[in-house]
Formats: sequence, C-alpha cells, structure tokens
Amino acid sequence: MRKTTGNWVMAADYDLKTAESLLKARRKIYVIFLCHLAIEKILKGIVSEKQAKLPPYTHNLVYLIGLTELILPKKLNDFIELLNDKSVPMRYPENVIRLEKQFSMELTKDYLKKTKEAVQWLKQNSAHLK
Repeated sequence: MRKTTGNWVMAADYDLKTAESLLKARRKIYVIFLCHLAIEKILKGIVSEKQAKLPPYTHNLVYLIGLTELILPKKLNDFIELLNDKSVPMRYPENVIRLEKQFSMELTKDYLKKTKEAVQWLKQNSAHLK
C-alpha cells in the first residue's frame, strides 16, 4: 500500500472515532457529516492506490465508487447514495436547524453503524488496500 493511500485510510478511521465522540455529545449533524467524510476518504484511498495518483477533488461518493470499479451490494450502495444526498446540505448554515430536527438520535446512530459497516466492507473488498 502506498503511503498516501495509508494516510487516506488512517484519516477515515480518525473521522469515524470523531463521529463516535460527537454522537455522545449529541452533535448529530456533524456525526452525519463525518460519516460522509469517512466513506469519502476510504474511497479516495482506493482510487489513490488504483490510479497511483491523488484522487479527484470531489465529495461525490457515487462518482468515487465508479472510479474504484467495485461492485457494491445493493443495500450498501443504496445507503451510500442516501448519505451522499443527505450530507451536501450540511455544508450550508441555513440548513442546520432543519437538519437538526430531521435526524433523531436513533437515526444518527443507525447512520454511524451503517457507515462503519460500509468502511469495513470497502477495506475488505478492495484489493487496492491489501
């Protein structure tokens, strides 16, 4: 594994741990934001290793999945598409109050759980991370 790829993987793991801490602090919007970021970084790690160069500057998880050439299970792919759609509005402050109401603690916990599962699957199923 290339050093830059390892850095992407380490950063994704760091983001997941930070999301867990923020969940305890009930900072739901940022938990979801970091879920997106963790998956983005794992995907960028796979792309970086596969292409032997820096991945593109994008936050679009669906686009990054395409660059990995991985075939994800439908349930996992559906979750990542949903997360991709939910996390973009979190970048804009006018959406904070609406989003805070939209995500219950249970829903936020579920997103974090599914994100951990997604990261684990991506690590295990990418020959580029072995």
